[in-house]
Amino acid sequence: MTNIHTTNSDTTTADRTATTPYAAEPPVRLEWAEHAPEVYKAMVRLDAAARKGLDPRLLELVKIRASQLNHCAFCLDMHTKDALAAGESVERIIQLGAWEESRHFYTERELAAVELTEAVTVLTDGFVPDEVYERAAEHFGQAELAQLIAAITVINAWNRFGVTCRKTPGHYRPGQHA
Repeated sequence: MTNIHTTNSDTTTADRTATTPYAAEPPVRLEWAEHAPEVYKAMVRLDAAARKGLDPRLLELVKIRASQLNHCAFCLDMHTKDALAAGESVERIIQLGAWEESRHFYTERELAAVELTEAVTVLTDGFVPDEVYERAAEHFGQAELAQLIAAITVINAWNRFGVTCRKTPGHYRPGQHA
């Protein structure tokens, strides 16, 4: 079976594999949204509610960083494409995986959001540290901070569906689920 992925340059995997052999695309383990449509619809509504009032580019940075930490390739594919479509730079997306060494690429507000994202996402390290929360609270009003925490929580839930069900990256088009 030939795998066909569209990319921003409209190159397909079939085009690339004509000269270079790539690994086979693994099958999706479970199309969970088809089998739990009410849960999926509720997640879509929750996602829409969580994003209200947040800057779209900041929101995509948060979603990308959580997805990196959770190893969710499907969500990385989606949110990097949506970030680019929202005007985010390739350079800032690439540097996000090493944001602590690349702080000069981001505003203090973005850094506070990314740091909070890491603390909320990686709860196995303990509670969200007071200094991380306080730094975020310096840059976001209470209502916006509540929305940011909600958005971080929602992307973590999406990541868990994507990773568990092995959603396949490479087929998403920017804005497809908007």
